[in-house]
Amino acid sequence: MSPKCPILIKLWVLQYLAVLCVSQNFDFFYFVQQWPGSYCDTKQSCCYPTTGKPVADFGIHGLWPNYNDGTYPQNCDPNNPFNPSQISDLKSRMQKNWPTLACPSGDGTSFWSHEWEKHGTCSESVLDQHDYFDTTLNLKQQTSLLQALESAGINPNGGFYSSSSIKDAINKAVGYTPWIECNTDESGNSQLYQVYLCVDTSGSNLIDCPVFPSGGKCGSQIEFPSFYIEFPEQS
Repeated sequence: MSPKCPILIKLWVLQYLAVLCVSQNFDFFYFVQQWPGSYCDTKQSCCYPTTGKPVADFGIHGLWPNYNDGTYPQNCDPNNPFNPSQISDLKSRMQKNWPTLACPSGDGTSFWSHEWEKHGTCSESVLDQHDYFDTTLNLKQQTSLLQALESAGINPNGGFYSSSSIKDAINKAVGYTPWIECNTDESGNSQLYQVYLCVDTSGSNLIDCPVFPSGGKCGSQIEFPSFYIEFPEQS
């Protein structure tokens, strides 16, 4: 064997271990869902997917590995890019529950690719590409945010609700306190945008959040806008 071979093997092993360590080294996940009415009701507006207008329900934004100090890993494995063929059996569920609203209109592939490559690769020692998306879809079904809010009389009709009542309704339904992120509509109203719940490193179990995000804080009264029936499509 050439003297160079053991050196090359060692370098390969070290690179592999470095990626593995990064992908294992996180403390919990943020599971983030967004309300499409608030995504669209801004100056930036939105575009419906090429597959059609999403249902009026919370959509998945992502499942994000995080550290207990509030920081997070990202883009952990450039050698494992998103591969649509690995989630072909999930595609219809993805289009329904994880739709893209970004402009220009797309079928969701770019959105899912971004989420996998930025966040999913940092947990690939626990969840491979298929498991990452399947697990996230299952978490959405488990939490049923819109049902939790509507059961408490909090409806997406343009009304205003206290942040505490929104948190309490979700806590009552899922057993854990969420973080509520707001954005603002064109009139400057604080509106319910995203809901963060925390999940253990297996991706299966909701947990108390070790730390909450620092951005997107809400006012005392939060608008819950409708997701317009006739919102103009853009291309």
